[in-house]
Amino acid sequence: MILPDSTLGVLGGGQLGRMFCVAARTMGYRVWVLDPDPGSPAGSIADRHLKADYLDPAALEDMAEHCAAITTEFENVPAETLEFLESRTPVRPGSRAVAIARDRILEKTFIREQGLATAPFFAIEKSEDLHTACAGLNMPALLKTAQLGYDGKGQFAVNNIEDARSGFRQLQETPCVLEERVDLAQEVSVILARGSNGDVAVYPLGENLHVNGILDTTRVPANIDKKTAEQAKAMAIRLAEAMQYCGVLAVEFFLTRGGELLINEMAPRPHNSGHYTLDAALTSQFEQQVRTLCGLPPGSTELLSPVVMVNILGDLWKDGTPHWEQLFRHPQVKLHLYGKHHARAGRKMGHYNCLAKELPQASSIAQEIRAALSPAE
Repeated sequence: MILPDSTLGVLGGGQLGRMFCVAARTMGYRVWVLDPDPGSPAGSIADRHLKADYLDPAALEDMAEHCAAITTEFENVPAETLEFLESRTPVRPGSRAVAIARDRILEKTFIREQGLATAPFFAIEKSEDLHTACAGLNMPALLKTAQLGYDGKGQFAVNNIEDARSGFRQLQETPCVLEERVDLAQEVSVILARGSNGDVAVYPLGENLHVNGILDTTRVPANIDKKTAEQAKAMAIRLAEAMQYCGVLAVEFFLTRGGELLINEMAPRPHNSGHYTLDAALTSQFEQQVRTLCGLPPGSTELLSPVVMVNILGDLWKDGTPHWEQLFRHPQVKLHLYGKHHARAGRKMGHYNCLAKELPQASSIAQEIRAALSPAE
């Protein structure tokens, strides 16, 4: 076990890294952040911010020497970085799991290899692959970049072969997946923590609503039957065990109108849909990240209250400063801002959690605050 007063490292300095820093320092650890951005939200509160590239040899040597263990904030850290560090110090999750999760082709293939369902898809490596893929799928479909796509970026709607060719050209003919659109009833996610000894703790399912490809709200507990919820948890655990995973893992699911549960994607880190755990669970997902990194047993995932998490995007600042006083009038609402200095459309600036005895009441409060926050009102 790595105990308090040790130094932990995190690769990436955005809001997820920031919330990891808060959890780690609260638990008595020191934290180093590697992120080239001098305005990094995590770097601003870390014990040390290494403002260097993720492949910088001196920075990596420094982290390997001084950090008792290292984790990642996002999955697009260069593979060489993870491989170098894990040869010198514990890195959790490891490079294999991160490599699978960062590439949609590898990810979906791996999921299928575990006997788990995804939406029908084809890997697109070159333009000649598009004809076979379009013929083999029911339209409409989505063309998605295999790497670096998030929050709806790197995606094109496809209704025919001409759309597919146009989208592939606009994506610079990088590797992609062409995925059949499913008849969607709900989107849900499972957040779990798996320790180095294989112990697993799973949170209650979250029900997610996306707007323009970006997560807008997460409602917990999800409005889903118990059998389906247990099936989703079992599928997520199977993935974690197949990767010998150590850390916090998020698995997103599509639930079709026919009742089929399909895995959409996974994230080898805390996830936006798990931010409700900061206020409504006995152990936050970021404390779990610290625990699993340090070889400690996962904490309890007990839900303390029904909750609705609402993302705050930079669009809210378009007409001025949001009316925060309207939010603070609600004693059961918790605001989390990420320390980002420049608001822009689509950028995640923070979130708030609305807690109540019943989920409809929490949803009502969330809607009321959404309307009251806008400077235009």
